[in-house]
Amino acid sequence: MRKTVVLDVVGLSTSVIGEHTPFLQQYVQRNHLSTVTPMLPAVTTAVQSTYVTGKWPADHGIVGNGWYDREDCEVKFWKQSNKLVQAEKIWEKASRLQPDFTCAKMFWWYNMYSSADYSVTPRPQYLSDGRKMPDCYAHPASLRDQLQKELGQFPLFQFWGPGANIKSTQWIADASQVTDNLYDPTLTLIYLPHLDYCLQKFGPDLSRISKELQEVDAVCKQLVSFYEQKGAQVIILSEYGISPVNNPVHINRVLRQEGLLQIRVERGLELLDPGASQAFAVADHQLAHIYINDPRCARKVRNILENIPGVEMVLDREGKRAHHLHHERSGEFVVVADSNSWFTYYYWLEDNKAPDFARIVDIHRKPGYDPVEMFLNPADPMVKAKIVGKLLKKKMGFRYLMDVIPLDATLIKGSHGRLPADPAYHPVLITPTAQAAQQLQATDVYGTIWNTMM
Repeated sequence: MRKTVVLDVVGLSTSVIGEHTPFLQQYVQRNHLSTVTPMLPAVTTAVQSTYVTGKWPADHGIVGNGWYDREDCEVKFWKQSNKLVQAEKIWEKASRLQPDFTCAKMFWWYNMYSSADYSVTPRPQYLSDGRKMPDCYAHPASLRDQLQKELGQFPLFQFWGPGANIKSTQWIADASQVTDNLYDPTLTLIYLPHLDYCLQKFGPDLSRISKELQEVDAVCKQLVSFYEQKGAQVIILSEYGISPVNNPVHINRVLRQEGLLQIRVERGLELLDPGASQAFAVADHQLAHIYINDPRCARKVRNILENIPGVEMVLDREGKRAHHLHHERSGEFVVVADSNSWFTYYYWLEDNKAPDFARIVDIHRKPGYDPVEMFLNPADPMVKAKIVGKLLKKKMGFRYLMDVIPLDATLIKGSHGRLPADPAYHPVLITPTAQAAQQLQATDVYGTIWNTMM
C-alpha cells in the first residue's frame, strides 16, 4: 500500500480558500477539489467516524459529539474510547489485508484504546485538589514522553477555550512529523483545528479571520512539503464548512417553560436533571437530540418543537431514517436549525441561577455543546486581572474556579451541523487524483482514502 496522509483542516470550505490562503489556493490548482455533501449531523465526531468507517451514524453509532446515556441517565459529551464507534475502521481492514500496514491517528477523535498503531489525543490531568493540568494521551505510552520531551508540554489551553490559537495546531503538526520519523506509518490521519475557533467566533468574515487563515495555510504548507518529500500521497479534507449565524435558540428553556424539564437546586444554583425530566434537548451546534422519558408527552413535545422560531426540521422515526440517524443513541426527535440559527444548551431562566460550570470551560459537565467557551466575558472589565489572580492561586496549589466565560450566546457568529444549501459552505476534499464526481457523499470519503492507499 502507498504511504498516505489525510489532513483534516476543520472548517475548510471554498468560502475561505483564496487570497489569505495562498498555499491552499495553489494546491487546489495543481490537484483536484471536490465538495462533500454535508451529512447530519455535520459535527466533528460523527463526520470523522463516517470518514473512517464508510458508514452512516445509524450504523457506527456516533450521532453527535455527545448524547444521552439512557442507562446512566447522564448526558455525555466528548468521550474518547474508540470502542464507541460501532463499525470497522479503515486501518483495521487494511491491517487484515497487509500485515505490515500501520496507522498513526494524530488527534482525530475517539483516539483512546484505538486499534490504530500510534495515536495521540488531548487528555488533561485532573488532580485530586481540583486543578486541571495540560497533558495528552498517546499509544504507545512512550510516544507521549518522546513528543513532550522534543516539543514541550501539549498546549491544552490553546487547544480549546478563550486562549485557543495556532500553538495547538502547530504542536499537532510537529508531533505528526516526529511520529512519522519514528515509525513511518502507512496511513497518517492529522487533525488541524485552528479555523474552528475563529469561524465560530466571527463567522466566515475574511476581514476578521485573515490572520488565522494565513496561519493554518502555513501549517498545511509545512505538512504537505514534509510528507511529499517522503513520497506520500496527501489528501486535504474538512468535516464541515462554517456558515454565518445570528440567532441562538434556547430550546431547553422552551421545554422548561412548558413544564417538561426537572431542575435540582443546589447552593442556590440550578442543575438539569435529565433522568427525571419528561423531555429535554441535547444541543450540538445546529442540531439537537430531543430525549423523551415519558412517551405520553411525545405529541406535545413535537408540537412545541415545530413552533419554536429557528427550528427548520423536526425529524421523527422516519425522518431520522431518511437522514441515516436512526440509531438507539439518537433522541426520539432530532431538530435541525434554520440557516441563521443554532442551539444552546442553556436551561436556566435567570443568569444568577446558572450552574457554576456555565461560566468555565467544562466540555464534559455541560449537557450540550457550548461555543461561548471561546470568549472571555466582555461585560467584565476586570476579567483579565481576575485570570491573573486565579492563576496565582493555581500556582500556589489552591483550589480556584476560572469563571470568566460569558453567558451571552449572541457572541457566536458562525456555526455548523445542518445541511447548508450554499455549496460555498460544504466541506471539501482535495486529492492528488480526480474523483468520479465533483460532489461526493460523506460515506464516499472512505473509498477515496482507500483508493489513494492502493
